[in-house]
Amino acid sequence: MFSPEVMLIIGCVLAGVSVAMFLQSLLAGKPGESQLSWASGAEPVKSNNPIINLCRPLVHQFTIQHAVRFKSEKFRKKIRGLIKVGGLASELNEDEFIGLQLFLGVAFPIFLTVLNFALDLGFPPLMVLLIGLIGFQLPQMHCRAEKKRRELSVQVDMPFYVDLLALSVEAGLDFFGAIQKIVDKADGQGSVLAEELKIVLRDVKLGSSKADALKELAARLDMSEMTSFVAVLIDADASGASISQVLKDQSEQMRMERFVRAEKAGARASQLVLLPLMFFILPSILIMMFGPVILNMMSSGGGI
Repeated sequence: MFSPEVMLIIGCVLAGVSVAMFLQSLLAGKPGESQLSWASGAEPVKSNNPIINLCRPLVHQFTIQHAVRFKSEKFRKKIRGLIKVGGLASELNEDEFIGLQLFLGVAFPIFLTVLNFALDLGFPPLMVLLIGLIGFQLPQMHCRAEKKRRELSVQVDMPFYVDLLALSVEAGLDFFGAIQKIVDKADGQGSVLAEELKIVLRDVKLGSSKADALKELAARLDMSEMTSFVAVLIDADASGASISQVLKDQSEQMRMERFVRAEKAGARASQLVLLPLMFFILPSILIMMFGPVILNMMSSGGGI
């Protein structure tokens, strides 16, 4: 694609950029505490993504000091939203998210290009570019995958939890007392909904109003089921309606919605099975049925 002289110049430029970034990261020192502060106020938890765990020390050393220079509030708000709905507030903050994008999408492809040129590894430039694009998108892909996983978990647990809330309220507990009872029973089971309800209780204890704590729950999960559930609870609390009856009605509605989703998934599966049937199973049957006949006609010199 390029002449050897052009490739030599490009390699020297990239090597110089790499050395400059490395020296700058060493001379800049570690970023301040405000750049490494976490939403939980503690050390970040281990990520479910092994690539993020592997790159985290390198991000802290080389790119996070550059990440804090991105001041676009619109860009940072989008990142905060991704981290929030992905339930990754204790795992990533926005500066480290940007640092991961810079490291995987910019620094690593530059390093790979220099290594490819120096050792003559033979990697095509298009492959290096593709690695950079995938690396830049990796933090967003991780957030969206975690959001999907959380949604599925909440959809499974929500009708059962709402039933327990209704029974507890009918037994004489107030709504948040019922939540506390459920959270205590579900402790250690890895339930996403139980962890989110625990955050609601913590927010209320820290001074948030009940309505604000529930609205934050709906914002963190970003699900239509939870949004409508929270809206109904807030309206019932404001109008003085029976919470237990509201919870029963919501539980019944959620079970019906889950049944409808299961029916749709079954119908979609029956349509998807037609693809392997048409492209793999049906041709195999036709070959078995007509193959011997065609071979016999060809061997006897007859026409088809």
